[in-house]
Amino acid sequence: MKAIICDSYGPTSQLKIKEVEKPIPKEHEVLVKIHCSAVNDYDWSLVRGKPNLHRLLFGVFKPKHPIPGMELSGVVEACGVGVTHFTGGDTVYGDISYYGFGSFAEYICINEKALAKKPKNMSFEDAAALSHAANLAWQGLVDLGKIQKGMNVLINGAGGGVGMVGLQIAKSYDCKVTGVDTGDKLKTMKERGFDQVIDYKEEDFTALDEKYDLILDAKTTRAPKKYTKVLNPNGRYVTVGGVLRRLLQVVFAQKVLKKPVYVLPLDANKDLDKIQQLYESGEIKPVIDGPYPLEKTPWAIQYFGEGKHHGKVIVSIG
Repeated sequence: MKAIICDSYGPTSQLKIKEVEKPIPKEHEVLVKIHCSAVNDYDWSLVRGKPNLHRLLFGVFKPKHPIPGMELSGVVEACGVGVTHFTGGDTVYGDISYYGFGSFAEYICINEKALAKKPKNMSFEDAAALSHAANLAWQGLVDLGKIQKGMNVLINGAGGGVGMVGLQIAKSYDCKVTGVDTGDKLKTMKERGFDQVIDYKEEDFTALDEKYDLILDAKTTRAPKKYTKVLNPNGRYVTVGGVLRRLLQVVFAQKVLKKPVYVLPLDANKDLDKIQQLYESGEIKPVIDGPYPLEKTPWAIQYFGEGKHHGKVIVSIG
């Protein structure tokens, strides 16, 4: 089978598409023929081995998982001993990061608990785009953010996969939503329904007068005190990713200083049933950048890392 291989840390240009042995499912694993995967921060960090602290997770000297990729949609081709939730021919999708990586390939063997059944009316592209980003957005806004009807919400890093789904979740609560990003993304954000957009290269939203009931941040780059300054009384700030030292500062501010700032501990795939309901009712539709063929994965990861993408970057593996 064909797969994208990362043998060593370095630029995305060193990634290669190679023929590797097709895996065989072990106990409690399913063999999935992958139709689509998606690019995430994990892939950008794994390929480069940066920040260096992340090598404790990825592998100190070289990647422990040479095939990147942590989201997929596809079809179950075979089941290992003990599999109870799936049979051959089932269409599936999911964030597989709790059980392994390797979705930039034609096939993968993964624990059945890493997957959910894909609704028939959900395309493979949409399924790959929703499994990780939609859970981040839902858990950030609803579970940890305690979103309520009519709130004034801001999403930072709003032009990516989390931000675009987060907008739609917030709109299902009749909230006013401001999005922060830059470049061509601002036009897409306006078209998709943000009430206000802010170009972070032109304005710092933490220095403006407007206050928010809830901030969802996918690009945490500031100290917590900057965010609390623009929160309304009883407002909350939730980050789902960003600069590592800033994330550690948020943890300290919440745990020690008792500030209303939180780092989301993602529970992968937990809320896919809720996401499916919103998808089937038409309240959620992911913004797809692509799909791009498997051989363009190195370019797609670089494109993502440079922040040029609109919504979710999807790789089609067919």
